[in-house]
Amino acid sequence: MRPPMSPADSMFLLGESRDHPMHVGGLILLSPQDGTSAADLGALFTAATQNGEVAPLWRKRAVRSLGTFGQWAWEEDSELDLSYHVRRNALPQPGGLDELWDLVSRLHSTLLDRSRPLWQMHVIEGLADGRLAVYTKIHHALADGVGAMKLLRRALSPDSEQTDMPAPWSLFDAPSRSHSSGTAPDLPEAAMQAVRTATSEVTGFVPALAGTVNRALRGGGGSLSLAAPNTMINVPISGTRRFAARSWTLTRLRAVSRAADATVNDVVLAMSSGALRAFLSEQGALPDKSLVAMVPMCLRSDKDCAGNEPGVLMADMGTDLADPADRLARVSASTTQGKASMQGMSSLSRLAASALGVAPLAVGILTRNRALPRPPLNVIVSNVPGAPDPLYWNGARVDAVYPLSVPVDGQALNITCTSTDDAIAFGLTSCSRSLPQLQPLLDHFDTALGELEDAFDIVPVADETSVRAG
Repeated sequence: MRPPMSPADSMFLLGESRDHPMHVGGLILLSPQDGTSAADLGALFTAATQNGEVAPLWRKRAVRSLGTFGQWAWEEDSELDLSYHVRRNALPQPGGLDELWDLVSRLHSTLLDRSRPLWQMHVIEGLADGRLAVYTKIHHALADGVGAMKLLRRALSPDSEQTDMPAPWSLFDAPSRSHSSGTAPDLPEAAMQAVRTATSEVTGFVPALAGTVNRALRGGGGSLSLAAPNTMINVPISGTRRFAARSWTLTRLRAVSRAADATVNDVVLAMSSGALRAFLSEQGALPDKSLVAMVPMCLRSDKDCAGNEPGVLMADMGTDLADPADRLARVSASTTQGKASMQGMSSLSRLAASALGVAPLAVGILTRNRALPRPPLNVIVSNVPGAPDPLYWNGARVDAVYPLSVPVDGQALNITCTSTDDAIAFGLTSCSRSLPQLQPLLDHFDTALGELEDAFDIVPVADETSVRAG
């Protein structure tokens, strides 16, 4: 049996090309426990490939044929070759983070082989500080960014003493979408319930969408943006990628959020705003009008990792304001208004409003058109929640989990964050032709956080996370 893909999942296969890879990724840095080395950790991954244990999710292969009526569907690859999917790499000297970013940038640029299950894992040795890096990429049709990070984290443990832990690809899949009782619903009753739910929600559907468009026309917060300024990052892209990352303590961001009566996610957006404002100013390319950020939200159950059900908010980044406190206030007001508008909708209306917001990007992906003359938004900024405690794999401590995402035409830069323990990691993924150097932009993130602390008279704590994670 070949279960069909959802339209959202198949969109990422239909829109993929050499210049538009459609996979997400994650990079984990592991510090070996005392008495072991990175080579010992790498050997554990190699040994795990020998037993042939692969969970069903990691065996799913995308197919399209007459039997599927030309639609994309999933089938199990019964002859999966783990030697293709799990590979060992070594960094060139001097084995620093710059060499790691360069290698991961090249790996993230190559397309996944569609004749095989759509994932790869690269175990990377040669870091001068003795750590092991593990880079994993998963096609967006198989899992979105939130789902991919959850799949990786499921392979980790808060117990530093736990050993004999399985490899990520041998873990069981996420719970299926079913009733909380664990039993399959009666299909006739489920169908009737779906009809009743849809009927009750349709009443508010049209007014909700009209309100979404009206807010966009007035420049208010919500899931739709109709006018963002043109910038040097809103251009057609190539297939090559550039990646760089850095971590800061969540303690610093929380201190700013408390002082400003904002959320941590607002602080993430304000850091992004300050960094982009400084970066574009250096290039003489800062527009007079504020940049607009798309902020993805997950609209499905927290337990469900696979698939794609995106929701979005459009946030005014306040890049036209010189004062960092004023930028944060603008960001917070925009996101608060947007969330309030979404909370007042039914689930059907929220999905429709979010679909309206991402429609320009979706049409561009499907038609492979070049960047729009007037972009509806300037940059995508995601914040994927993570584990509040330290994590380990077979005794090795996780120093950082860095997310990698998908630039698209008109969006040459993607900013994605995720947290682990008391660290928040910012992963920047760009088209290397449009933005070949990301380290200067990361430096501006550091400056932007410091400016926010100064604006609210916050004395920053020693940021040991940045030293540990790089």
